[in-house]
Amino acid sequence: MVDYPRKQLWEIYENLPEDLRHAIFAEENSDKIYDICVRNGVNEDNKISEIAKYTGYVMLGVLPPDELEKTIKEELNLEEKIAKQIAWEISRFVFFPIKNSLELLYKIEITPKGKPGGEGENKESVEIKHLTDEEFKEKMEKEQKGDIYREPIE
Repeated sequence: MVDYPRKQLWEIYENLPEDLRHAIFAEENSDKIYDICVRNGVNEDNKISEIAKYTGYVMLGVLPPDELEKTIKEELNLEEKIAKQIAWEISRFVFFPIKNSLELLYKIEITPKGKPGGEGENKESVEIKHLTDEEFKEKMEKEQKGDIYREPIE
């Protein structure tokens, strides 16, 4: 994985939507990443900070969300099962709340996965689907129209 110069990262950061800029430095996201790592047996501070760095790269738009698992597995020499679980939890607890901005940034669609058997949503997992330019355009047009079934909040 390429380490980007700090100056280049700041230039990218300054052009991000407000919610992504906030998410990158949010203390609650730092706490979530730390808790996810410790819960999955990654206790070394240097590994936790590397996972946080790669999570930040996703929010900056330089590391696609679906490559986070592979990156932390290879760069930190983690077992596949642990890397998968960490990436899964980061997707759910860090990326899912900012999914709209990430979808725009990467031209993807992030949706919760259903439980086995198709019943409801499993809030523990998300699915990332890469969109073609045409699918992305349709999605944006649909979102701009808004939901005609929702009443305005006054």
